[in-house]
Amino acid sequence: MELLLILVMGLLYAGGVYFILRRSMVKLLLGIMLLGTATNILIFIVGGIVKAKPPIIDSMSEVLDKSYADPVPQALILTAIVISFGLTAFAIVLLKRVYALLETDDLDNLNTPEEDI
Repeated sequence: MELLLILVMGLLYAGGVYFILRRSMVKLLLGIMLLGTATNILIFIVGGIVKAKPPIIDSMSEVLDKSYADPVPQALILTAIVISFGLTAFAIVLLKRVYALLETDDLDNLNTPEEDI
């Protein structure tokens, strides 16, 4: 399972870098989203994958003696998903506004001086 997640993470990083290097603003945003997803998977893998072991300590025991799922990486990932959703929504509105003004999504056309517009 971990090997599959590592391969998926590598593909997401590769796809994200590829999209970031394109000239389109939409592909840039897709690349940033792919990098964020790959980073969430990285945090999940580093946190350790434990199957069906909730992070609950029995009331009779004083020390947790078995392996358990660490809730901190999962909480970090959930927080990152919410923040990336807000960032993506803002970026989509911003890209729509730029496209409405300039009628292009090519990043090279955005670098022109104001006299040319």
